[in-house]
Amino acid sequence: MAAADLLLGPPPSLADFRLEAGRKGNREGASGSSEPRVAARGSTMAKFLSQDQINDYKECFSLYDKQQRGKIKATDLLLVMRCLGASPTPGEVQRHLQTHGLDRNGELDFSTFLTIMHMQIKQEDPKKEILLAMLMADKEKKGYIMASELRSKLMQLGEKLTHKEVDELFREANIEPNGKVKYDEFIRKITIPVQDY
Repeated sequence: MAAADLLLGPPPSLADFRLEAGRKGNREGASGSSEPRVAARGSTMAKFLSQDQINDYKECFSLYDKQQRGKIKATDLLLVMRCLGASPTPGEVQRHLQTHGLDRNGELDFSTFLTIMHMQIKQEDPKKEILLAMLMADKEKKGYIMASELRSKLMQLGEKLTHKEVDELFREANIEPNGKVKYDEFIRKITIPVQDY
């Protein structure tokens, strides 16, 4: 066994990312801290992922771990992330790989993958993105924008929506076509998680 192996120990496994304490309802670890503790070799970011998220990520990761070695190819990272609902650009994936010292020909383990997914999810916070877009439209800082202006922005910027898609969004959020749209109410209504039956 090489000296580096002794210092680094085995690569982290899924168990390393499970929270030792701090499950829903019990947020106090043995130390008396209100922060949940993470297994000693686990990343501190694991406290931001639910066990269900970790399980979903592991299941998808395993599908691309073709040789069952606990690693996926860096070239598969974009696809795996998108399968899990993230929306990274190729440039963002390249930056994630560079951050972890990997190139497009490399491989990444599940621990690295979890860290990358956490960073991507944090950066893709839909509430924050929507709020920033609405603040840019509200030059007078009134706390709302007109529905007609929101419609125009939704149809011209980013992922351009169609008239029909905007109508459906407004209907779901109970927005009158000629009414005012308050940021907080609108964001709360459109970012409510879809029920999983």
